[in-house]
Amino acid sequence: MKTQSLDVQKLSDYLTLHMTGFTAPLSAEKFEGGQSNPTFKLTAADGKHYVLRRKPPGELLKSAHAVDREFRVISALRDTDVPVPKTFVLCEDDDIVGSMFYVMEYKEGRILWDPLLPDAADNAERSAIYDAMNQTMAALHNVDVDAVGLTSFGRPGNYFERQLGRWSKQYRASETCHIASMESLMTWLVAKMPEDDGTVRLVHGDYRLDNMMFHSTEPRVIALLDWELSTLGHPLADLANQCMAWMLPREGRIKGLGGVDRAALGIPSDEEYIARYCERTGRDGIENWNFYLVFSLFRLAAILQGIVKRAQIGTASSAEADSQGEAVTQLADLAMLLTD
Repeated sequence: MKTQSLDVQKLSDYLTLHMTGFTAPLSAEKFEGGQSNPTFKLTAADGKHYVLRRKPPGELLKSAHAVDREFRVISALRDTDVPVPKTFVLCEDDDIVGSMFYVMEYKEGRILWDPLLPDAADNAERSAIYDAMNQTMAALHNVDVDAVGLTSFGRPGNYFERQLGRWSKQYRASETCHIASMESLMTWLVAKMPEDDGTVRLVHGDYRLDNMMFHSTEPRVIALLDWELSTLGHPLADLANQCMAWMLPREGRIKGLGGVDRAALGIPSDEEYIARYCERTGRDGIENWNFYLVFSLFRLAAILQGIVKRAQIGTASSAEADSQGEAVTQLADLAMLLTD
């Protein structure tokens, strides 16, 4: 029997052999939404739930969909202050479900998709949720990477220089039409690249509200999710990615806070959020802040361009992927406004 591209019988046989405490048979249900690694809720015969994340099948861009890296970093963070699910097994055999996958703990909680937090009880709860996001990011960036066995999780050298090279290449590999603002951004980012200050931390790579799960009733993060882009690098990449997302308009694939009166809702300003983060990480302010915002917008545009390309070749996880072409140009144009 196959469920949403999973051969559940073959998967059940594999987990029986390789996962302590697993009880066959199982059922599988694909979580809706998402553009990257297809994710499934597994239910075992004894009623226990698990989560499976796999690489999408088919032709993929080089280094994309690194579920093995996700598994490694989540496993390494298990005994730290960073809230992550427990991991159980990584399978690199494509014959089981058609691509590499891993299985982790199923957490019951809230995914807060809208940064406006319309379901919050009051401004105090909104403020507490944002502070919990800030606290979790600081905890991540305070992790001793050597102590948790992640010394080799990234390459040495200027992180932003490496990342710009990576995403420029990814963009070129998935380019479907000429976008003038993307060309201008790549030139500007090279010219404005800050000198490497030697800071190396574990970075999430896609740190934003909807990539974390909150407690069902408390303003507390219980799991930081979607570690596909994690690596060793500069912590300001995560901070800028968080703030960049709030710049985006209310409509669109990623809901932002563009035009919102944050103070009236108990939502911190960028300046307040950044100041609290700096307190928690021992940092004295940030220079060249616009560079980090521009880089974050460019990288998101390159990621969305990859979704457009995968939609064309039939490997995107969501049927909505082919609608992202316009968003690439919008993001690049928004970034250009910050380069003056």
